[in-house]
This record gives sequence, C-alpha cells and structure tokens, in this order.
Amino acid sequence: MDRRDSLKSLLVGSVAGGLLVTGCSPEVAAAAADGVAATEGGTPEITDLPGYGRTEAEKAHDRKVLAQVYLNEHELETIAVLCDIILPPMGELGGANDAEVPAFIEFLVKDMPHYQLPMRGGLAWLDNHSNKLHNLEFKKLTVVQQKAICDTIAFPGKTLPELMAGEKFFTLIRNIVLSGYYTTKMGVEALGYKGNTPNVWDGVPQDELDKHGLAYDPDWLAQCVDQSKRTEIAQWDDEGNLLNG
Repeated sequence: MDRRDSLKSLLVGSVAGGLLVTGCSPEVAAAAADGVAATEGGTPEITDLPGYGRTEAEKAHDRKVLAQVYLNEHELETIAVLCDIILPPMGELGGANDAEVPAFIEFLVKDMPHYQLPMRGGLAWLDNHSNKLHNLEFKKLTVVQQKAICDTIAFPGKTLPELMAGEKFFTLIRNIVLSGYYTTKMGVEALGYKGNTPNVWDGVPQDELDKHGLAYDPDWLAQCVDQSKRTEIAQWDDEGNLLNG
C-alpha cells in the first residue's frame, strides 16, 4: 500500500469520520471566497455568494463568517506547505493545494471557533520548533528539513514526550486536510467513488434456474426483462395485467 492509499484508509475509517460534518467543502469555501472583496481598510466586504443550494439563513451565516479575518498570510502559507507534505500531487491526481484545502481550513476555523486556538497555537509551535532546530521559520526550511520535522510528530506512539504538542497539532491538521481533500470533486475522483449507479438486472442466472428445474415464461420475460425499455414506467390495468413492457 503506497502513502496515498494509506491516507485514504485513514479517511474512510474512524480517524476522519467525525470531520466530514464540518459543513463546508473546499470547493464551497473557495467559491464563497470569490464573493469577498477587500475594502480600502482591509476589512473583507461580501459582494455576492454563489448559488450552491444554501438557504437564505445559511447564506447569511456564510456572509458573517466570510466577513471575519482570523488566519494571517504567514499562517496560510504555512498551512499550504503542510498541505503539500500531507497530500502532495501524485501523477494525474491533484494534491490538497490543487483542491484549495487552505481556503477550506481558513473558512473552517472561522465557522467553528473551537479550531482557532489549536490551529494558531500549533502553527506557532511549529515555527518555534523550527527556529530552535534551524533558526528559520518552518515555511522557509528546505523540503527535506520540513519533512524531517513532520516525521518526528506524525506517528502517535513514537513521539518524544517533549514533542507531544506538535504531535497533537499534526494529527489535527492531517485529519482536516484529508477531510477537506476527499470531500471535493477531485478527492472523490481520487477515491474512485462513482456514487449511486443503476443496476442492470436480466433475471435469475440460467444455471440457477436449471438447478431447480425452473424457467421464465417467454411472454413475461419479454415484457419484464427487456433492458431497452428499462426507462419506461410500467402501466397496469384494473385486473393487474401489464399493459406495456
């Protein structure tokens, strides 16, 4: 199992299950962000929201959330770096940044304020730890150095006691990145999920019928197991006889 498949397993299992109800996918968050314009004073001004099936009350809530500012540019850039480490592009599959997961996280921490302190505190811890090791902020390290730090906090049960705060943060952001990515169109395609698709039923297999000495009535079979008419709605007379087939 490769790294991306392992992360898929985390998503469809219990780790990320609770995060799938956060209420806004990256695509929705990014689309909503398109309706935000900055005023001269730097405060976001909501122009219009895309019509994506939200009720008026939900749209009003979105406007309120989008008008707020929480994460700063440095924090968002650090999150983007972490997105590329946690779920980078592979082959034809786009990564977390391609799916605009940072925009999802930016919306999430405003929409669900209990994520604000863990997110900001975790990002600050990461920069502080990076400065201790390399005298540089995390986002300014080389990719090798960044991954080396993540490797020390990415495996619960193997983390040094003094790095437990980092482990807690990395587990949080990894779960959110996975939830954000795999609830976008891109992520669903990466999972290979096709959604609900209609079955084609052509009757009980012939070998099973033969075992029991049974056979379909040819007239009934022609009427009821004709796939060329599968989209037609059956009509019956008052005596229960099929009128079309």
